[in-house]
Amino acid sequence: MARVELSAATAEDLHAVIASHELPDDTPARVARSLRPLERCPDVGVALTGRWSGMRFLHGPWRWMLLISLVLDERVVTIQGARAAAAPTPER
Repeated sequence: MARVELSAATAEDLHAVIASHELPDDTPARVARSLRPLERCPDVGVALTGRWSGMRFLHGPWRWMLLISLVLDERVVTIQGARAAAAPTPER
């Protein structure tokens, strides 16, 4: 089974989203639960295109929270809000 890690930048992204959205204290635990499928199947999630090409996303504990993963090193590389204009989008 793979081990999933948050990069240092991702941890900063998560803390920024927690602060900006005034999320509950248990948000890191909720995010960890949302990432569990990556441990069993690292290539789970929707493939992204454009500048996000080669990465995949899962929804976080809230549908607006995108957890972006890079399969090569099994790290979550960023956490983004789906409502932002620059949010990653899948191929259609």
